[in-house]
Amino acid sequence: MVRGARAPAPAPSSPRMKATPVPESASTPDVPVIDEPTITAAVDDALAAISAASGTAELKQVRIAHVGDAGVLSRANRAIKDLPKDQKAAAGKLVGQGKGRVQKALAARQAELAAAEEEAALAAETVDVTLPTDRRPRGAAHPLTTLQDRISDIFIGMGWEIAEGPEIEAEWFNFDALNFDIDHPARQMQDTFYVAPEGSGQVLRTHTSPVQARVLLERGVPLYIGCPGTVFRTDELDATHTPVFNQVEGLAIDKDLTMANLVGTLDSIARALFGGEPVTRLRPSYFPFTEPSAEMDFRCFSCGARQGTDHDADPACRVCSGTGWIEMGGCGMVNPAVLRAVGVDPEEYQGFAFGLGIERILMLRNGVADMHDMVEGDVRFSQHYGTEI
Repeated sequence: MVRGARAPAPAPSSPRMKATPVPESASTPDVPVIDEPTITAAVDDALAAISAASGTAELKQVRIAHVGDAGVLSRANRAIKDLPKDQKAAAGKLVGQGKGRVQKALAARQAELAAAEEEAALAAETVDVTLPTDRRPRGAAHPLTTLQDRISDIFIGMGWEIAEGPEIEAEWFNFDALNFDIDHPARQMQDTFYVAPEGSGQVLRTHTSPVQARVLLERGVPLYIGCPGTVFRTDELDATHTPVFNQVEGLAIDKDLTMANLVGTLDSIARALFGGEPVTRLRPSYFPFTEPSAEMDFRCFSCGARQGTDHDADPACRVCSGTGWIEMGGCGMVNPAVLRAVGVDPEEYQGFAFGLGIERILMLRNGVADMHDMVEGDVRFSQHYGTEI
């Protein structure tokens, strides 16, 4: 070249864009060169990856890698805006056609892989409807339900009947018929759930004793019944109390019944529930519906006290709290006022009654330390007792 001579003008670009010039910014690693070899190579790579994808999840990653924001074709498409105006149309056509081929291949492969996966799933999940099946699969009986049924069986084994009554009870059956004074603490709202509206005379029963009054009015005497069921009291839920719990009460009305019959009945129930020959005792107590009344205890079956009254209890025993005795429940001879309230002549008939807490029996028999375990609904609690699920 001669000094001072002008350089020859460059040849015009080919319309086939075999060497499309790009702006200076396109030479950076983030912006691909927009020419036919680069775009063709990107399309071929994408088609090969699409063909090699073995599942829809893998194909999704291929889609992200080749037509996602970081893919060559997407970055080239974004770079078109920076090309000279006369090159944008040709570059757009080149990139658009390449991207269209890739999208079409993705759609076809997606349909193919989805159909294959669906077919495989159907084959794996095929159910042979000709096989025999258990139309009534076994469920889980809560230990309280199982224990309540066992106690009912004990009553039936003694020749007694099982009676039930409503859980929403008339105040007369729940209190008045059982000789509760109008100002008895149990009738206060802090002890009993009353059913709205105020003054309705309806309560959630606080014990199953109302069943006794109902059955006496319905059947008359003589009568031997056990009354299991759910009762309600305004107690806070803690390790040993719950506002909703289960009781079973027994009532025997006949001629010439005495406290000896009561003690014999309770001893029989204690043997059936706890095994062995339990040593029992009666402690004087007070209940409006029995007179005389007592609390019945039996000798602790967990510590040294189980060997008899001539052996000391373990001071650290959690079952009897070191006393050697476990409270079984309240009992007594039916108060004559209760018999008169239901039309029975107390001069001709006598009776005895007792009440037992089913949750307490379960805690004593099976070592349940916390009432929360019974009410939380954890199926593992039922499994612990061998209940089939």
